[in-house]
Amino acid sequence: MSGQRESVAVVVVTFNRSAMLPGMLDGLAAQTRPADAIIVIDNASTDDTRAVLDARTDLPLQVTTTGANLGGAGGFHLGMLQAYDAGHDRILLMDDDVVPAPDFLEVMVAHEGPCQMAVREDLQGRLVEKAAVRFDLDNPLAIKPKTASVDSTYASRAEMPAEVLVENVAFEGFMVRRDVIAAIGLPDPSFFIFYDDVDFAIRARNAGYPIVCLRDAVLVRQLDFNQQHDLSSWKGFYMYRNLFVVHFRYGTNVLVRLKPWLIVLMVVLLSPLRGGRGEAANVIKAIRSAREMRHLDPASSPSALPSPR
Repeated sequence: MSGQRESVAVVVVTFNRSAMLPGMLDGLAAQTRPADAIIVIDNASTDDTRAVLDARTDLPLQVTTTGANLGGAGGFHLGMLQAYDAGHDRILLMDDDVVPAPDFLEVMVAHEGPCQMAVREDLQGRLVEKAAVRFDLDNPLAIKPKTASVDSTYASRAEMPAEVLVENVAFEGFMVRRDVIAAIGLPDPSFFIFYDDVDFAIRARNAGYPIVCLRDAVLVRQLDFNQQHDLSSWKGFYMYRNLFVVHFRYGTNVLVRLKPWLIVLMVVLLSPLRGGRGEAANVIKAIRSAREMRHLDPASSPSALPSPR
């Protein structure tokens, strides 16, 4: 695409965040390099999200309101499919709770690589980028495969080099070229929430596409990170199940692929000391469900992509 302006679509998935949407949309409206399309997947919000979107005649919005909540995974699957089908050269995935710096898209597009990840800061300007510098699916003793993240490696954004190779991403500032999608397919909607972005990043890297985190592509996160979800809740089920799926699909040796069973055993045995049976029930249900997800959802495979127009 040298010498030719590339077309960039931004895909935003939202659910009942009408209070935060204006800030994100204002950020997109202020870009020094505007998006060519902004595809919004409204996951059947019950607040006034649609009114907020309808008021933004200053932006090239294309809004799809789903009949049910597809989760982040289903929303990004649908949005990326729409952007790909429309022929855009690059597709940027964003959540509804971040505000891009004015030169955010300009910095992202200036990088020629196949996959770029933004750097997230909090409202106080602290580095909170959780993308993994190392995501270990080789060592069966690494209970948590993310052994190093951007914000655990660098004390601040100023201390980062201009580019940092990362091994997983968040769909909260991730840009991908259409040729990568043509090669590996779409995000897997069966994850619903959590790890759909990790799965996509692993597939990209396994296909030979490096992922670079760009120090100067800044998103400001409006919410605090809360990774300590109640593991006996419905979110806990998805966290366990989807972590297990990633190990089943991409563990590089049999011991890593068996690690989910060890986690289940440990959680069940320790459940009397951890406050009840809810987490144990979740982890048992999660391993059963994960076994059915050992393979990519066919709807996400390259063969399911629409033919070029």
